[in-house]
Amino acid sequence: METLKSTDVDQTERKDTYKLAYMIHFLLGAGNLLPWNALITAIDYFTYLYPKKHIGKVFSVAYMGSSLLVLVVMIIWSELSQKVTFRARVNLGFTMFVFSLIVTLIIDWGCCSMEKSIVTYYIVVVCVVMCGLADGLIGGSLIGSAGKLPKKYMQAVFAGTASSGILVSLLRIITKASLPHDPQGLRTSAHFYFIVTTIILMVCIVCCSLLYKLPCMEQHYKQLEHHTPTSKTKLQDTARTIQWPALGIFIIYTVTLSIFPGFLSENINSKILKDWYPIILITTYNIADFFGKSFSGFFMVKGIGKAVWGCVGRLVFYPVFTLCLHGPKWFRSEVFVVFLTFMLGLTNGYLTSVIMILAPKLVPPSEAEMAGIVMALVLGTGLVCGSVLGWFWII
Repeated sequence: METLKSTDVDQTERKDTYKLAYMIHFLLGAGNLLPWNALITAIDYFTYLYPKKHIGKVFSVAYMGSSLLVLVVMIIWSELSQKVTFRARVNLGFTMFVFSLIVTLIIDWGCCSMEKSIVTYYIVVVCVVMCGLADGLIGGSLIGSAGKLPKKYMQAVFAGTASSGILVSLLRIITKASLPHDPQGLRTSAHFYFIVTTIILMVCIVCCSLLYKLPCMEQHYKQLEHHTPTSKTKLQDTARTIQWPALGIFIIYTVTLSIFPGFLSENINSKILKDWYPIILITTYNIADFFGKSFSGFFMVKGIGKAVWGCVGRLVFYPVFTLCLHGPKWFRSEVFVVFLTFMLGLTNGYLTSVIMILAPKLVPPSEAEMAGIVMALVLGTGLVCGSVLGWFWII
């Protein structure tokens, strides 16, 4: 923990004029998760097109699985990934995002009938896989880079990821309320926030190039130039040092992804709110997640051990959400389920931010980037495990 203190004091002396570096990290974090949020928020549209497919669960496994694959490759060929610049990796990822979303729109526009074939379904799934590959490339690079910098930049990245969920959810609510409740209305709303997402991703590409030109970032990167690349032996030592926070982040996302979005969008129903119910639950989760990740900028728990135990405590969500399906009537009430969803998002956001900020600071600066990538890999593994476990709610 002494490394944490000394590194932070040395790095935070550099001023970020107009908070530009912070805002760019925030925007890049938002852009990293925007495509995923756009896809899951359009679940009602894709469900209409392919009613016999479990869209929420298929998208989760396809996206998270391909993202994890990229992170594994970045770990195995760490020397190669360190030779490719951060800017090149991130811009490639955002370009893949843009291409995938445009193909999804073209496929939809090219089919006049609302009845889609099995071929178009698999093309959409391939686009989801490509988005997952881009997510792994951007996420691993962004978290790895932020791990070497003062902790405020890691907090900015994760606050940005949470804000993307809020943005897409609000767009979904606005379009659903203003457009007719028919297939064409669903189609128009889905296209609207896919287009908005694509525009923001293009802005991210520009901002990523701008980041390197900021004086404060030039100073940070110049200071880190003399650090030697991580060897396989050091990689093992780094992984051993951060094993407990890694376990915590794994538990966080295994629990979260086994409940959100699949369980909330497919297994929970309301006679009062009807098709608005999953949208309200997803929006509630995203708002709470943003609050949690933002709150870490004002208050951090003392000691990473307490945060890890907090992650273990989130296992209580399993029996409680089970009661929402099979328990007494008041457990299944809309108010109680919304409250549980809020707590799921709040704890996810706060604990994720705290652990991802502190873990890279437990190792020397030369190993901080690799520690960040290892944490991103474990996070991705938790996402995949949670996505697979989400299928058990059907049983």
